[in-house]
Amino acid sequence: MTPNDPTLHEVTAGPSATPAPGRTAAPDAPSAPPLVTRFLLRVAPWLAAIGRFVRHQVRFTLMLVGAGWGTLRESLRPNAWRRPVIFEFRSCLRQVIAGGLISTVVTATLAGLMVVSQAAYWLGFAGMAQMTGSILVSVLVREITPILMGIILLGRSGMLSLTQIGLMVLNGQVRTMQARGLDPFLTLVMPRAFAFMVGGFSLGIIFAVVSLLMGFFVAHATGAINSSVWTFFFNVLAAMTTWDYLIIPLKFLLVGFFVGLGACISGLTVSNNDTIATLMPRGFARGIMLIMVVNILFMLDF
Repeated sequence: MTPNDPTLHEVTAGPSATPAPGRTAAPDAPSAPPLVTRFLLRVAPWLAAIGRFVRHQVRFTLMLVGAGWGTLRESLRPNAWRRPVIFEFRSCLRQVIAGGLISTVVTATLAGLMVVSQAAYWLGFAGMAQMTGSILVSVLVREITPILMGIILLGRSGMLSLTQIGLMVLNGQVRTMQARGLDPFLTLVMPRAFAFMVGGFSLGIIFAVVSLLMGFFVAHATGAINSSVWTFFFNVLAAMTTWDYLIIPLKFLLVGFFVGLGACISGLTVSNNDTIATLMPRGFARGIMLIMVVNILFMLDF
C-alpha cells in the first residue's frame, strides 16, 4: 500500500469525507416543530368546531338577506312577472287575506276590549283623558298590532307555504320544475313574498281599525268615553305624528314580507332527513324571530 493509493485516502477521510460518486448523503433528522405550530395543531379542531357552529347559526340569516335582495331586484325586471308568477301571487294573496281575516277580526276584538277600554277607563280615572289618543297610538297601533298581525300571518298562512314548498322539495317537484326551465325562486318565492307583504298591510289596517272600534264601543258603554266615535278616531289620528304615518304602514309591509320570505326559504332548504315534525317547529321559530327583530329595529330607530 503506497501513500498515493486511493484506498488509503478513503479510509483516513472518515465519516466527514465526501461520498463517492453514485452515493447519496443520509438525510438529516427532522427538527421539532416550533411552539406556535404545535399550539395551532392542538387548537385547530376546536376552532373548526366553533366555525361550523357559527356558520350553521348564521346560514339562515345570510340566505334571508340574499333572498330579500334578490326578490326586490328580480321584481323590477319586466319579464319576471309572467303568467305562472302572477297566478301564484293571486292565489297566495287570496289565501293570506281570506285565511287570516276571521282570526284577525277576533284577535283585534279581544285586543280592543283589553287595551282600548282599559286605557280609556284608567286614564279618565287619573284625569288624563286627553292622553288616550297618544297612548293608543304608541301602544296598540304601533307596537301590539304588528306583532299580533305577524303571528296570525305566520300561523295561518306562513306554515301552509312552508309545508307546501317543503313537500315539493322532498317529493322532487322542485327538481321537475327546474328540468322544465322554471326557476323555483321566481315561481314560488318572489310572488309569495310580495303576496304576504300586501296581505300583511291589509290585515294590519283591519286589525288596527277593528281593535279601536271595539274598544270604543265597550268604553262608551261603560261610560269611560263620552264622545262620539268620529271624535274618538279624530283624536287618535291627531295624536299620530308624521313619522307614524310612515312607520306604521312600513312595519306592516316588512313584517308580512319577511314572514313570507322566511317561510319560503325554510321550505326550499329542507334536507332529506327532514320531516313535517322537524320542519314546522323550525319554521315557526324562525318566523317569530323575524317578527320580533323587525319590531325591535323600528323601536330602536324611532
